[in-house]
Amino acid sequence: MKYMRPVLAVLAMTVTMGSYMALAQQQAPPAGQGQRGGGRGGPPPPMSFFITSVGKGDGANYGGLAGADAHCQMLAAAAGRGGAKWVAYLSTQGPNAVNARDRIGTGPWFNARGQQVAANVAELHGDTLEVARLGNRINKVSAVNEKGGPVNGVGDMPNQHDILTGSQPDGRAFPAGEDRTCNNYTSNADGMGTAMLGHHDRLGGASASWNSAHASRGCSQPNLVQTGGAGLLYCFSPDPPPAQPARGGAPAGRGQ
Repeated sequence: MKYMRPVLAVLAMTVTMGSYMALAQQQAPPAGQGQRGGGRGGPPPPMSFFITSVGKGDGANYGGLAGADAHCQMLAAAAGRGGAKWVAYLSTQGPNAVNARDRIGTGPWFNARGQQVAANVAELHGDTLEVARLGNRINKVSAVNEKGGPVNGVGDMPNQHDILTGSQPDGRAFPAGEDRTCNNYTSNADGMGTAMLGHHDRLGGASASWNSAHASRGCSQPNLVQTGGAGLLYCFSPDPPPAQPARGGAPAGRGQ
């Protein structure tokens, strides 16, 4: 019996240490979340993707692609991310049609929290069966605004999960004919024209597509609000500045 006591003491200490380590692991925040780069005083994580926190307030009328790009650039600058070029994820129709997928660079893209939402254009759009099966990582948790805040979705009041894209699921433009871009983002006509919308939360309706869920009921601000939107945009940086090494030498946002 006297030999068992040391053994039991060692066993109890081992169990205690194991529980402590498990608890510490559970309480530790995931890498890149709730932190700025390498911790206090470290650089911010890289950002090359966000949803606009506000729309222009004029329905789908942004004054065309240039106006939509300017809106992305303005919000990024206000959030301290204006050092990179920002463009809206939008396709156009008609002569010299533009594909949204061709405007956004090659990736990878990270949100304001340093979390990767897609590694490249193929993964973003599910270009092959393999990457389509895996899918990108755009959802309500990861698709945050330029400040790192959440964007309302299904179950929130008001629901604002409809994001203007004017795009087919592969990120390409619709053929000329039936309007899917509210006259290339120059119209705010009530009940006239439509714009293709995506669901950032991947919820609601027959399609949970992030970029091509359904068309709007018109181009005015009330038309966009009716189906759960606010005229918000996806913004991408095609050439973000390189990530600065965080303390400890690891690139900010790596491993997400």
